[in-house]
Amino acid sequence: MISNKTKQYLTLIIKLTIVFGAFYFIYDKLAHDDKLSWTQFSGILQHKFTLSWLIFMLVFSVLNRFLEILKWKNLVEVVERISLYTATKQVLAGVTAGLFTPNGIGEYAGKALYFPKNETKRILFLNVICNGIQLIIAVLFGLIGLLYLGYTLYFIVLITSIFFIGVFMFLTKNANIKGYSIKLFLEKIGEIPKRTHRKNIVLAVARYITFSHQYYFLFVLFGVKIDYFTLMATITAVYFIASSLPSFQFLDFVVKGSVAIWFFNKLHIDDYVVLFISTFMWLANVVLPVLIGSYFVLIFKPKKVEIKN
Repeated sequence: MISNKTKQYLTLIIKLTIVFGAFYFIYDKLAHDDKLSWTQFSGILQHKFTLSWLIFMLVFSVLNRFLEILKWKNLVEVVERISLYTATKQVLAGVTAGLFTPNGIGEYAGKALYFPKNETKRILFLNVICNGIQLIIAVLFGLIGLLYLGYTLYFIVLITSIFFIGVFMFLTKNANIKGYSIKLFLEKIGEIPKRTHRKNIVLAVARYITFSHQYYFLFVLFGVKIDYFTLMATITAVYFIASSLPSFQFLDFVVKGSVAIWFFNKLHIDDYVVLFISTFMWLANVVLPVLIGSYFVLIFKPKKVEIKN
């Protein structure tokens, strides 16, 4: 049996590992990435960004994360009612824990730690629903974007792939792997109130519109003269392809930046503009929440287990 003192030390070590790990990966990426020229970056900030523009851009970042917090608060009420502050703690701490794990998987564990152990599976499931709807929205808008841009072959291949994946899942829905199956997963989704699902979808769409338009207005700031629908279609295509690629969150701007450069080159937009915008999006939407989330990780206290007589 592990003593309470040992548990406290282990918790402290885990918290410090998460925070120092997050800060190290941010520092390493900012200091040693060859694609980032900080002289050029600071020059662009001085010449392009006025204080009002910077505030305008940061409002999008705050709204983006706030909508994610509302999504989580809405879903987790299936387990228990939590305050907006509590939801904020859980989301930002989860983002910090997920920074240096593949596809942000650490976020799942980060949120689950705020709940009793007997609720861990339900919390992990709700996190899948929370992130899953965002991915579905990205896929739908991305497919529309590819079709609008004339990438018909890619669209057909992707639609066909999705169709066959759907057929395969339908045919194997009863297959049981260690007590889990697609049928059981769908049944669990059905147990969540429809009102909760509807609100989740609305918030996911609102969040998608928010960060995609933040991307759009950054191009406007750089004086990119491309019609709204073409630019937005390209942005949705970039997010779709980038979201489909496995990566670490701390590499998010590298993945999205590389995909973005390929797509935006077709529109004759300079690489440095695309890379700057991808970097700014990463700093505002990943690094900033991680810096705040680190505080919540450090003050985290595990829930005490009540022993019933």
